[in-house]
Amino acid sequence: MIVPASGAAPARPVLVLAERRGYDGRVCRSTFALLTLARRLGVPAAVLDSVADTASVAELGRFGAGTVYMVTVPGADEFPIATRVETLVALARRDRPIAIMAAVGRVGQEVAARVAVRLGARFFDDVIDIRAAGAGPAVVHSMLAGSPLVESRVVGDIAVCAVRTDAVEPRESPVASTLREAAVPTPDRRRGARLVSRVRAAAAPRPELTAAPVIVAGGRGIGSRRSFELVHQLADALGGVAGGTHTAVELGWCDRDARIDIVGHVVHPQLYIALGVSGSVRHRAAIPDAGTVLAVDNDPAAPIFSIADLAVVGDVHQVVPELLMEIRRRRSTVTPRSATLRRNR
Repeated sequence: MIVPASGAAPARPVLVLAERRGYDGRVCRSTFALLTLARRLGVPAAVLDSVADTASVAELGRFGAGTVYMVTVPGADEFPIATRVETLVALARRDRPIAIMAAVGRVGQEVAARVAVRLGARFFDDVIDIRAAGAGPAVVHSMLAGSPLVESRVVGDIAVCAVRTDAVEPRESPVASTLREAAVPTPDRRRGARLVSRVRAAAAPRPELTAAPVIVAGGRGIGSRRSFELVHQLADALGGVAGGTHTAVELGWCDRDARIDIVGHVVHPQLYIALGVSGSVRHRAAIPDAGTVLAVDNDPAAPIFSIADLAVVGDVHQVVPELLMEIRRRRSTVTPRSATLRRNR
C-alpha cells in the first residue's frame, strides 16, 4: 500500500476488476498482475462480480488489495457484464479513483470500454505498462497490432485501462483486506447480454496459457475438430499447453480461453509450435517474445514462416505423427541410468 509523505494528500484508490478461473473458481493470475501494477499508482481495491469467499479475499489481500468489494445485487449472475459495469461506475462516482484497471480479454475489455463511456473518461486498450507520473498516470499502450507504442499522460481524469498482463510478474505485498458489499443498481434486464446457462470447464492440469513455457497452437490448416486432437497430443508429449487461432476457436475446435491473438492471449513461451497456422498479423503480434518458433504448414508462402526459427513445409497430418513417434522413441531409449549419467556430466 502506498503511504503518502507527511502533509501529502492521501493516495487515491485504484479499482481493479477481479476475475476468477472457470474451472475452479480461484482468482486469475491476471488479477494479481493488475494489483501489482495498481500499487504503483495508489491504493488497490479489488472488485469481485459476486459473493466473495474467504480464500479469494485472502489471495487478493496477499497482492495488496486493502479493500475487496463483493456484489450481492439480485441478477448479478444472470447479467454478469452489466453487473460489473454498474459496480465499477457506482464505485468510481463515489470514490474518484485515479484509475480503473481490467485485464485484456473477452470480459475485461468490454467492461472497461463500457465503464469509460458511462463515466466520460479516457479509455486505453492494449496497455502494456502504467506508472505514476506527477498529477496522473502515464500509460503505455500499443496500436495497430503492437506498432507503434504510444505513451499518454492522464491529468485530472480517471484512466480506464484494459491491460495486457501476460508479461507482468505478479509480486506479493500482503495487507489486511477489508471485505465490503458494493451497493449498486439492479442491472437493467432489458439491455445487455443475459446468462442463461453455465458449464464448468474441465480442470486444467497444466500451467495457464500465458505462463506456459511450451505452447502448441493449431489453425485452420488442421482441417477438423477431430484432427485438432493432434495439437493436444503434441502438447501432452512435450509437457506443454494447447492453444488455437481465431479461426480454430470460431470453428469450435478450440476453447475460447485458449485463443492466441491480440484479442485473445499474448504469450511468451520458450517454445512455440504452430500447426496449420497461416500466421495473420494479429496472431503474429501475439507471440512477439517467443523463444523458438517452429511452424508446420503446407503453404510455403504462409506468413508464419517469416517469424519462424524452424520451418516445415508439409502436411501436419503426416508431420505430427512422425514427430510424436520420434519423441516416444527417444524417451524409450533413455534409461534411468543414462539419464543420471547425463545430468552428472
